[in-house]
Amino acid sequence: MLKGKTALVTGSTSGIGKAIATRLAAEGANVMLNGFGDAKEIETLRAGIERDHKVTVAFSGADLTKAEAIEGMMAQAAATFGGIDILVNNAGTQFVSPIDEFPVAKWDLIIALNLSSAFHTTRLALPHMKSKKWGRILNMGSAHAKVASPFKSAYVAAKHGLSGLTKTTALEGATFGVRANLICPGYVFTPLVEGQIADTAKARGMTEAQVKNDVLLAAQPTKEFVTVEQVAGFAAFLCSPAADSINGADLSIDGGWTAQ
Repeated sequence: MLKGKTALVTGSTSGIGKAIATRLAAEGANVMLNGFGDAKEIETLRAGIERDHKVTVAFSGADLTKAEAIEGMMAQAAATFGGIDILVNNAGTQFVSPIDEFPVAKWDLIIALNLSSAFHTTRLALPHMKSKKWGRILNMGSAHAKVASPFKSAYVAAKHGLSGLTKTTALEGATFGVRANLICPGYVFTPLVEGQIADTAKARGMTEAQVKNDVLLAAQPTKEFVTVEQVAGFAAFLCSPAADSINGADLSIDGGWTAQ
């Protein structure tokens, strides 16, 4: 479906981003990975996707909190592939604290990585997409792009901001064949979340099953985690011709969390 296209997926060395990059490669897209991690593990991932799906896979370790690093990554993508056709802004981080105690440095980091980086990648990707009269921009939101939770001020603000950026991008790109949408998952089961479950169980004197059901999935009516494969499949669908009329939408994949 995506043969001849090139996708950049930020934060794709693990978790949701890794699953999306792998799925888009399976659909025939060349891929640029981005993220942090052990160099050998990243090379194993890069080479494995390239081998398994017979596409070209590159990697950039750009620090997405720095505009000049993003510019370098996009220049690398242009030199390697000619430009980016599918942009998935997935990279993000979280920190939990009351607003009046929230560390300013953490606020700045979360806004830079979760929101500003998407602005920079988008502004740099759009000229190529417009010239090709085709492009897909998928921003990774959250249920917290629609509703808030206490102690997550920076994350909630960034995800709400990402919703606004997505809608504006959708309007500006509409007549150029560019579609921009926000994917809004609930709790997704990733290695990071798996580690949090064990830590929370110890800290609260609960079983891991209790943590899953009564803490993490308290707001998710299905009482089931979203899987990375489900998010990746949704992303692939949004790049398909069947989704050509979906533009500027905040799309929930949260087991009914935001239906309440």
